[in-house]
Amino acid sequence: MIKKYKLSHKKYNASTTILTSNLSHLNSHVHEECGVFGIYSAEKTNVAMQTYLALYALQHRGQEACGIVVNDRGIFNYHKDVGLVHEVFTKDILHRIEGGNIAVGHVRYSTTGGSNRVNVQPMVVRHMKGPMAIAHNGNLVNAGELRSEYELRGGIFHSTNDSEVISYAVTEERLKTRSIEEAVEAALSKLSGAFSLVIMSPQKLIACRDPHGFRPLSLGKLGKAYVVASETCAFDTIGAKFERDIEPGEIVVIEDSGIRSISTHCKKVPSATCVFEYVYFARPDSIISGVSVQHARLRAGEFLWKEHPADADVVIGVPDSGLDAALGLSRASGIPYGVGFIKNRYVGRTFIQPSQSDRTDNVRIKLNAVRETVRGKRVILVDDSIVRGTTSRRIVNLIREAGAREIHVRISSPPFKNPCFFGTDIDSRDNLIACKMEIEEICYQIGADTLGYLSIDAVNHLADGANCGFCDACFSGNYPLPVPDEIPKDKFEMKI
Repeated sequence: MIKKYKLSHKKYNASTTILTSNLSHLNSHVHEECGVFGIYSAEKTNVAMQTYLALYALQHRGQEACGIVVNDRGIFNYHKDVGLVHEVFTKDILHRIEGGNIAVGHVRYSTTGGSNRVNVQPMVVRHMKGPMAIAHNGNLVNAGELRSEYELRGGIFHSTNDSEVISYAVTEERLKTRSIEEAVEAALSKLSGAFSLVIMSPQKLIACRDPHGFRPLSLGKLGKAYVVASETCAFDTIGAKFERDIEPGEIVVIEDSGIRSISTHCKKVPSATCVFEYVYFARPDSIISGVSVQHARLRAGEFLWKEHPADADVVIGVPDSGLDAALGLSRASGIPYGVGFIKNRYVGRTFIQPSQSDRTDNVRIKLNAVRETVRGKRVILVDDSIVRGTTSRRIVNLIREAGAREIHVRISSPPFKNPCFFGTDIDSRDNLIACKMEIEEICYQIGADTLGYLSIDAVNHLADGANCGFCDACFSGNYPLPVPDEIPKDKFEMKI
């Protein structure tokens, strides 16, 4: 049920004080996981530049750090640092690592481990059978247990992320097996959770997904070269052709003799791709499991109108992931679609800022309401989610100050009520506004006249026709595999 609140400006300003005092510790939005890319060319070419361009396309998946490792005849040249792709990779640095025929790249948002240089990927490991580079998207639920086992056997860790645990598992098996792919096949049996991996050895490029397929990973071709990426938009950027999705549990091996697949871990458990990839994480021009992300978001808007209609004059979306759902709602309802916000493209995402006061200022710097669109009108405002509540209130306030007569907020996902253990930073129920308040209370706190969320049933039908199942545990609490009570983001950080 949607309860309607008529808010005078006086009452609205009072609610601002309430929300700020109660929720000032909560961050602004759900954070992405990471993006991975790999390329294998039979001939020596500038694989570093192709990786650089692909990482640009995947920048939305991680804006804390990035790195590229290039294999030049068995010598691994690499550069990685904290910052955006264009900040980390200058022309001189790209020139220094150019050449070679294999490369892996990574953009990072830290779901486990701190935001510092030691955690920047790809991880580079050197052992008695040669070097290895690994790029990881996801989160392990048994990383703590595995790390303790390795440390008790004398293992020394230099980072505080899950990826180094995976590198230990692969390296341990590599010392006992004949090939890197056999080592990866054996190591996968030890890992539990979400992992889409791109691994490079001196002769091979290997890509694999966990048996549930939580995070996407696709295979493409660029001329005679093979490429793998978290999203197909990376292929479009470099002119590569999408070939197929890498299946959950599949290990793809690319080498001089061609490409082959190892299916030992396939179809042992139901697939469970993160449904929030369609709602928010992925770019709308990507294809995941055979379904257009943009198409899924248009359907979200259609479902929102069916579930939560409202008398209104204009439909607007919050850039960028709310725009397609707003367009879908507009088409379904016949209510005109309008441009409600102008986004400053030169401002990074709000979560990059180090303090709550900086995030507060950044909302206004990043978005400005278009007064002519909303002044004197009843507005349906569409966004992808409300995680912690602070940004939603400020966005509603922008529209209210621009002269909107009514604001009906529609969210293209269900309420977040459970932590995610598979690669996003929804790590505690303590930080979820939907665990603290009923929908009517949230509506009041963000300053809206009405509030409607997409149902769990509807969100699971956004990508009808996809060749996979979905994980909706952050909404429903139905986890595809056993999970711990919590996994703190800083679980490997030193406590003094």
